[in-house]
Amino acid sequence: MISSYVSRATWLHRVPAGLKLIAIAVLSLAVLPMTDWRWLALGLGALLLVYASLGRDMLGRLALLKPLLPFLVMIALIQAWMESWTGAAVSVLRILLMVAAANLVTLTTTMQDLMSAIAPAFRPLAYLGVNPRAPALAVALLLRFVPVLLEAWSQREDAWRARTARPVSFRLLAPFVWDAMRMADQIAEALEARGFDPSISSRRKQEGQHDHP
Repeated sequence: MISSYVSRATWLHRVPAGLKLIAIAVLSLAVLPMTDWRWLALGLGALLLVYASLGRDMLGRLALLKPLLPFLVMIALIQAWMESWTGAAVSVLRILLMVAAANLVTLTTTMQDLMSAIAPAFRPLAYLGVNPRAPALAVALLLRFVPVLLEAWSQREDAWRARTARPVSFRLLAPFVWDAMRMADQIAEALEARGFDPSISSRRKQEGQHDHP
């Protein structure tokens, strides 16, 4: 199910996962206070150049963002009505920039590399009996699931259009959320089958191994 990683060597694949996550964090801090849509458009254009530098197939992966369009249109209309069209442009461009950046990280970084980069930040939780791998896995899955869930929504959207000529209905949200929850359950079962137990800290596991050689 988590199939968005592209196993093809590009220059961005060779960049360490930690640096990519730091870049995402810096981008978030830079983008959130930005109120000029022209700077956001420039940033989005630069990000598109990064996609293009990785090859035509990677640029084509931007089609995964298509399911966002109805939501972006709604946000733009509400923002324009409550504030202004420039404010609407800022909101839409900010969302597109952040989602496209997260999508780029998941396309060029394996799940294991993401977890290895994130886990040190949660290492102090081990003193509280919490396995640092658990929150690291949650953050990694969050990043990884952005394009996967967008693709799932796109498939539902296409199926709706194939059955009816009416605009896409928000009644699709309920089954979509149900599918996302079912997907999460399946991944949890797969992790349990592989012996992943987030309720036990890695330190306790090591102690258990020493007690029972």
